[in-house]
Amino acid sequence: MVHSNPLLKGKSSQKFITVGEIMLRLTPPNYGKIRVSTSFEASYGGSEANIALALANLGVDSTFFTVVPGNSLGKSAVRALRSNDVHCTPVILSTPEETPTHRLGTYYLETGYGIRASKVTYDRKHSAITEYDFSQVDLNALLDGFDWLHLSGITPALSPSCAQLVLDCLKAGREKGMTISFDGNFRSALWSWEEARDFCTQCLPYVDVLLGIEPYHLWKDEEDHGKGDWKDGVPLQPSYEQQDEVFQRFVERYPNLKCIARHVRYAHSGSENSLMAYMWYQGHTFESKRFTFNILDRVGGGDAFASGLIYAMMNEYKPMDMVNFAVASSVIKHTIHGDGNITDDAEVIRNLMNMNYDIKR
Repeated sequence: MVHSNPLLKGKSSQKFITVGEIMLRLTPPNYGKIRVSTSFEASYGGSEANIALALANLGVDSTFFTVVPGNSLGKSAVRALRSNDVHCTPVILSTPEETPTHRLGTYYLETGYGIRASKVTYDRKHSAITEYDFSQVDLNALLDGFDWLHLSGITPALSPSCAQLVLDCLKAGREKGMTISFDGNFRSALWSWEEARDFCTQCLPYVDVLLGIEPYHLWKDEEDHGKGDWKDGVPLQPSYEQQDEVFQRFVERYPNLKCIARHVRYAHSGSENSLMAYMWYQGHTFESKRFTFNILDRVGGGDAFASGLIYAMMNEYKPMDMVNFAVASSVIKHTIHGDGNITDDAEVIRNLMNMNYDIKR
């Protein structure tokens, strides 16, 4: 008998893989503060892991590669992914000899409420993925048989070896003809703005689908940086015309880009936001609907946007449906506890995409 996973029910037959770090997330309950909490809710998350989990829940054949310590914490993180139908066969459970500090990265989240914003405190230095020697990993074998590779600008910020891993994966994926998506995902707690721009700009020639427009150098004149960057002066909530020009400049510089998408957030308070998005695809810039909503858990919203776009592209949605589905995926995530968008029915997202809020029964 040939065995298969009945939950992998998406129309697309594409196989997805992503590479990154999964962390233990500790959150004080009931919007509490770390300083006075005597208990924490434990879960697991990380940008690339969140995307793998979201896609697997939607029925995509999704695989995650990382390094975790071969102890109960590392095994629990893998179990959390496997319980959401993410393939974890390539995950490395390291030994103390391979990763001397032998720890799983951790982050603490204070969930915002009302006018108080959420706050993240990282404790991920010397985690297993940063200490592992990736020169012994056969990337051609790792990526063999997959159609889509996703990477982010968080992993290369963790260590020089992680940065090299990301570049090597990009090159191997391009040689294999994979569709490659990349999300810059700047984290100021991990590296500087200029460090992030310098590295992430190196990634652009290998990318097909770009999530976000920062952190990258997009010089007006490569020979004279004093003339500035095309993104200089563009506000966080740009007009259609401003965003369209930036997209056009990216595509002129990097004709390999097939799609660029970014969501735009309007923070009315720590508990109420609005989201919309812009997307360049097939020579045109598309503008999504705008959604206003109350927040249960904001972390992972950008990853849900990315996974929604990837899912829509895999299933060959029309361009306007692609960008609206991506935003709706992010909005749904804001109503779910934890990092991951655990939504196992694409119809739920499509209903929100069409602003249908009626009960389903």
